This record gives sequence, C-alpha cells and structure tokens, in this order.
Amino acid sequence: MRRLFPVTYETAAGAPGETAAEVSGEGARGEGVGRERTFAEGREWTFAEGREWTFAELAAAYAYPEPAPGGPGSWLRANMVSTLDGAAQHDGRSQAISSAADMRIFGTLRALADVVLVGAETVRQEGYRPARERADAAEARKAAGQGPVPAIAIVTEGLDLDFSLPLFTSPLVPTLILTGAAAPADRVAAAERAGARVIVAGDGTAVDPARAVAALTGLGHTRQLTEGGPRLLGRLVAAGLLDELCLTLSPTLTAGDAQRIAGGPSVTVPRRFELAFLLEEDGFLFGRYRRT
Repeated sequence: MRRLFPVTYETAAGAPGETAAEVSGEGARGEGVGRERTFAEGREWTFAEGREWTFAELAAAYAYPEPAPGGPGSWLRANMVSTLDGAAQHDGRSQAISSAADMRIFGTLRALADVVLVGAETVRQEGYRPARERADAAEARKAAGQGPVPAIAIVTEGLDLDFSLPLFTSPLVPTLILTGAAAPADRVAAAERAGARVIVAGDGTAVDPARAVAALTGLGHTRQLTEGGPRLLGRLVAAGLLDELCLTLSPTLTAGDAQRIAGGPSVTVPRRFELAFLLEEDGFLFGRYRRT
C-alpha cells in the first residue's frame, strides 16, 4: 500500500526510515517511509510504501478524533465502496467490487468503532454476521474502554429479520435494533426473545436518523460507523449527520442499474467534504474525507 495524498518530501523521495514507531514503539525498515499528522487529532502516524500495512498502522491512520471538550459528542463515519461508474454493489452485494486491501480497511474500521449502524436490507442482502473479536485489536479496545467488539445496530421499520441467525443468537455483545414507536409489536417481542435490544428512535414506523444517532451516543457509542446501505446513508447525509466518509474506489465497471453509495432524499445544497488522505493498492483508491 502507498499513500498518494497528502504529498510530503518523504513521500515523493521515498526516503527510508522507521515505521510504526509511534504505534508499536518498535522500529522497522521499509521502502518509502514517512510521517504525517492525522487530520482529526494532530497525532503523527507512519506509513510504508511497497508492502501490506499492519493493523496498527491502519488503525493509527484511521483513528477517530478525540472528543470535543464539554460533551460526549459522537463521530459518525461511513465506509462504502464504489465502482468507477458509480455502482455501490454488483448483483446486490458489494463483495464483487471489493479487494483484499478493502477488506483489511473494512476490518480495521470495525475494530475502531463502538457501534456499526446498518440498514435492514443490507443485513439481508449481505448476510450480516456478528462482529468478530480480533486479537490484534483487543488491547487497544480495552485501553479505550470499549467492549470486545462493536455492537451491530440495525435500522428497521418492520423488523423483517431472521432472528435465528448468528447475528442474534451468538453475538459477543447484544445486537441493537432501532425502530419506530409503531413497529409491529409481535416482531418487537420476537426480537427481544432472540436477545436483541430494541430502541425506539422515531414516531410512527419510521426511524428518525438524528434520534437514532443520539440514542446510540446516549448508550456510550460515540465512535460510530455506518456501512450503509445506500438508503440509510442517504438519509444520514440528508439529515446532516455524517462527519466522515471512507470511500473505496474500485477500478471496475459494472454498468447496469445498481444503486450509488447514497440514495433517497437530496440535500438543498451539496455538502462539501475535504480529502484527508488518499491511499492506493492494486489500483484501488482509499480516500478519507471529512466534513468542512
């Protein structure tokens, strides 16, 4: 993996040096090594050209910003993948347009999060399973006061979910369900019998995105990650709730009528995000953008 932006003297010159020194405290030699500050925290992180980045290096690059003084403010980031022609999936799933590096970043972002917010349709289409505990992330999560894995929080109106799946029967932490006050009572009861925690985050059957984010923050889940799908992400964007987008640009073309990474209601004025950094591996581009 290599960093394309921001460009520094070390990036351009490929100067050798130590890697992962700040992350692990141990020096290692690599090709084209340099340092840059994270956009959010001002902390240094290291990178190395020409080799696979370690979990510690990716975790440092994608670290959540420190909470703002005076409150338990949350930070909501999205992680999505798109083809060159704008498709967020192929045949209803994202796997066909992903890569090994994309999945490493996917796993890293999950390992950093308190909660993963996802729409019910994505749960069904992608065959969601509980988050898995990672040995390489265990110590850092414990030090940050986090549980062993992030909770999965499903946004759903009708609770049309299979409660016999491992997502409900064998998670390390209870799965959360965000729904409206008028959700079907029998489905709510079925979810609770399956061990899920049901949270009302809207009037009627609909879920209010702002109430959903606030409810998760109230539970102490301030490091928030959404993996879509496009309808949920579109609602979060329209509500002005998204702080950051981690976007993988897949060097593939699919044509067809697949959804973009965000759908649903439009915003009155396009929301501007700034590029924090851009990485590349095997032709895939990995951008981290934050709201301006």
